[in-house]
Amino acid sequence: MRVVTFIGGLLIAGWGLLAAVKTVVLPRGDVNVLTRAVFFTTGRLFRLLASERRDYLARDRVMALYAPVSLVLLPFAWAFTVAMGFTLMYWALGGRTVFEAFSLSGSSLLTLGFVRAESVVDHVLAFAEATAGLGIVALLISYLPTMYNAFSRREREVALLEVRAGSPPSAVELLLRFHRIGWADSYQALWDDWERWFAEVDETHTSYPPLVFFRSPQPDRSWITAGGAVLDSAALVNAAIDLPHDPSADICLRAGYIALRHVAAFFGIVFDPDPAPNDPVSITRAEFDEALDTLAAGGVPLRADRDAAWLAFAGWRVNYDTVLLSLAELVMAPYAPWTSDRSAPGQRRTVFRRWGPRGRPAVETD
Repeated sequence: MRVVTFIGGLLIAGWGLLAAVKTVVLPRGDVNVLTRAVFFTTGRLFRLLASERRDYLARDRVMALYAPVSLVLLPFAWAFTVAMGFTLMYWALGGRTVFEAFSLSGSSLLTLGFVRAESVVDHVLAFAEATAGLGIVALLISYLPTMYNAFSRREREVALLEVRAGSPPSAVELLLRFHRIGWADSYQALWDDWERWFAEVDETHTSYPPLVFFRSPQPDRSWITAGGAVLDSAALVNAAIDLPHDPSADICLRAGYIALRHVAAFFGIVFDPDPAPNDPVSITRAEFDEALDTLAAGGVPLRADRDAAWLAFAGWRVNYDTVLLSLAELVMAPYAPWTSDRSAPGQRRTVFRRWGPRGRPAVETD
């Protein structure tokens, strides 16, 4: 019985350390049960506190604490798991009650030294546990700066987009402003910048998934609504603006929907990986025509065939429509046209069961 207990404790302690390594060191999005449990539990609590009955600013203040609080709880969850594993191992060696084994485990993990190890095996385990405790602290110290650097780079482009596309960001407003100031020839630079932005979001938000829930410094900004505005802008330019075709807009669109799909797949959001160009999208033809009327009133040159323009726009939008709206719901994004205005609570409700492994559905939408 004690041999089985010792092996079980070893496995539990190793599981806790492996969760820390997967979360911090492994350079890919790999879901582990312990990290997922922390974020899922705190997520339920914060969503309960951010009740739909409250106004958006109040909900935003609550949800702004969700990712930071969850991150602070992670090392405690890792340390507690390791401590429980070593407690079982100390008890299995005999000569101690469970409480005494727990006291030795806590003293060793936190390097407090108020309980002394006795045998050689006790000393070996105490040294190993102290090393594990210091390792968890070191991992956390390296984890936070990496995440905040990625967050800062992400938010720089989001802030710059407010200058170009207004607040909340709008594809129509972006195109109008570019036309008014004579920047119609500068679209390529915009698409190139955001292609790189989407590529970095793809890499960072799957390797460090808590970044998905880090909210912008300003409550009316969000990385997902900014990305949606850029994708819609590129789709409108390709479909309806009377300009020579720009392949960089195509590349930006592809980079965008691939990035959003990878992030959505990490959280188990269900989407069609190969939609047909004529599949339905959340944007109606009336909304599209209204947008074109606004652009035409602002002097933006449009293509004459609106039917063809609508088919081309919908053919691009279908690639990212579902994941865009689902991610906006996931992060409780602020209002933005064509994104969170149709994924807000009460309009498009998503039931989040848990973080699911990449490519496996874990979210149901009704």
